[in-house]
Amino acid sequence: MTTIQEKILQMIVITLLFPSLATAASVYETQAEFLTRAFSDSPPEPRLVWLNGERKLAVKQLLGHDYPALRLRYWCQAGNSAWILDEVGKELPITVGVIIDNDYIQSLRVLTYRENRGGEVATPAFTDQFYGVALDADGALGATIDGISGATLSVQALTRLANMALFLHRDTGCKDGA
Repeated sequence: MTTIQEKILQMIVITLLFPSLATAASVYETQAEFLTRAFSDSPPEPRLVWLNGERKLAVKQLLGHDYPALRLRYWCQAGNSAWILDEVGKELPITVGVIIDNDYIQSLRVLTYRENRGGEVATPAFTDQFYGVALDADGALGATIDGISGATLSVQALTRLANMALFLHRDTGCKDGA
C-alpha cells in the first residue's frame, strides 16, 4: 500500500470512528462582534432573566420543550435588547443572535451553525425575512417565514427562537426602556 493510500484509509477510519470530527461548527459571528453591532460599540452590562414559573411555561409552549437553561443573559438599553439563544435544529444546537428594537426584530443572525446540512439558514437571504417582525395579538410571529428545502428543522428552530426572543423582550420590560 502506498503512503497516499494509507493516509486516505486513515482518514476514512477516523471519519467512521469519530463522526463528530467530520462536522465542524461554522462560526459566522462571535458574541463580542454581535454585541458590538447591536449596541454601536458600547454594549451595556448583561442582565439575567430566570426561566421559572409562568415564564418557563410560556417558553416551553413556544419551543415545544423546556429550554435547557434555568437563566439567560441578555442585554438591554433604551428599549433595545440583544439575545443569544440556542436551539437544536436536527441534532445539534444552532446559536442565534437576535436584536430587538422596540418590539420589532431589527436583526436575526446565526452566530454558530453546527449541523452538517441546512446551513442556508445562516444566509442573509433567509435571515432578512425576520427584519421588522413583531408578535401578533396572539403572541405568535406576525409574519410567515419561508422555508428552505432540506433545512426544515433548522428553519423551525430559528422561527421558534425569534418568537422566544420577542416574548422575553416584552416579558422582561426591556421594551419599556427598563
